[in-house]
Amino acid sequence: MGKVAVGLAVGVAVAACAVATVLVGRRIRSRRKWRRVVGVLKELEQSCETTVGRLRQVVDAMAVEMHAGLASDGGSKLKMLLTFVDKLPNGSEKGTYYALDLGGTNFRVLRVKLEGTRSSTLEHDVYRQAIPQDLMTGSSEDLFDFIASSLKEFVEREGDISELSLDRRGELGFTFSFPVKQMSVSSGTLLKWTKGFSIEDMVGREIAGCLENAMTRKGLNMRVAALVNDSVGSLALGHYHDTDTVAAVIIGTGTNACYLERTDAIIKSQGLLTTSGGMVVNMEWGNFWSSHLPRTLYDIELDADSPNPNDQGFEKLISGMYLGDVVRRVIVRMSQESDIFDPISSKLSMPFILRTPLIAAMHEDDSPDLEEVRRILRDNLEILDVPLKVRKLIVKVCDVVTRRAARLAAAGIVGILKKIGRDGSGGIAGGRSRSDQKMRRTVVAMEGGLYTGYTMFRDYLHEALTEILGEDIAQHVIIKVTEDGSAMGAALLAASHSSYPVDSVQLL
Repeated sequence: MGKVAVGLAVGVAVAACAVATVLVGRRIRSRRKWRRVVGVLKELEQSCETTVGRLRQVVDAMAVEMHAGLASDGGSKLKMLLTFVDKLPNGSEKGTYYALDLGGTNFRVLRVKLEGTRSSTLEHDVYRQAIPQDLMTGSSEDLFDFIASSLKEFVEREGDISELSLDRRGELGFTFSFPVKQMSVSSGTLLKWTKGFSIEDMVGREIAGCLENAMTRKGLNMRVAALVNDSVGSLALGHYHDTDTVAAVIIGTGTNACYLERTDAIIKSQGLLTTSGGMVVNMEWGNFWSSHLPRTLYDIELDADSPNPNDQGFEKLISGMYLGDVVRRVIVRMSQESDIFDPISSKLSMPFILRTPLIAAMHEDDSPDLEEVRRILRDNLEILDVPLKVRKLIVKVCDVVTRRAARLAAAGIVGILKKIGRDGSGGIAGGRSRSDQKMRRTVVAMEGGLYTGYTMFRDYLHEALTEILGEDIAQHVIIKVTEDGSAMGAALLAASHSSYPVDSVQLL
């Protein structure tokens, strides 16, 4: 009996040891897997590193590429397109002007009344209209007839139609957010359609003329006074409110920038004369690239999978279209290294399912148990029961990707300021030091949901501006948000490029 008891005790002990061995083994394997997941994060942090030294290299590269793009077409990744906008609104404009904003599946018409003195709030009326799907792939005449009819209805509703006489044509700013070769401030030819439009007979044709012909057919006596893109509109609106505004940046789903350049610095257009001595240049900075930009394996994969590989490199690092998908790709890699999401949701493999507003919400989740992170993972990715430590890891991934984007955007802004001598260093070819040059007040107009709606992005951008410029210089650089510059700015540019002298313009 004693031997049996001893045998049972030994058996139990052996079994207990076996169970303990299994448990310890599982714990060791779990720790190893967790270390691999943490290793993915550390690798991401290293690849996304944006030291001040590196950011200043990006600043220099941006300024050099701007110079090259102004020297010759094709001389830089930056297109540096001439806009022929040489007069920015300053508050002295008077009269009633219209804007038409066409940039997607909807268009907007806006009416603004200017009193000849700068106003902090501009009185305006807006009309929105969806474009029928068949018109996006039909003929140019059908599309512009539809737009002109809607514009006429709006003008009639506002009671202005009787004021548009034969000797007083209405003036319109036309924001056309498609690739255009600008010919003058009020004309340009369409290079190609994007955003779902495919009207073959329109490519290569002059855009403003097509709209004016349609307005004539509909009995609307108006002319296009300015043909612009959305970033130029933002600069115009910013300059109207503050004449120290020298550049505009849009950081939303996509990104772009424009700025006011000296005419004599635009080498590729020698002999170009403007009454103001300057001209707004549309940089198309989304296509900027430099070896100094920190790029990860995830960025390379995203670029290869995109419809435009090796194109819009800067945009893919900083704009709202792509940040969420970079985060998603990192999470996929982490799930491959461990069973942190077991089972793995099929939704995690769907490109762009994790949109940037979702990563902003997770990043800024300040609840103790990160409840918002849990909800987004559950509702949007169908990932259930994610432990708190994993949720914290995901928040950190959002932080790393967003911080890199914001700091690179800041470097791009300083690159513009460096090119025009507003960074305190005297410009790209300047020889004066910071100590013997007085820094002028410099305003950059900013528009786009990534900046206005994502607090952490905005804070990181401002932090980087101060680090790059230094506190003494940074205090003179002001970022001012503009709202609806694409439409409001176009109306203001129609006013500043009006064919009628200010004194002869009557308020309608």
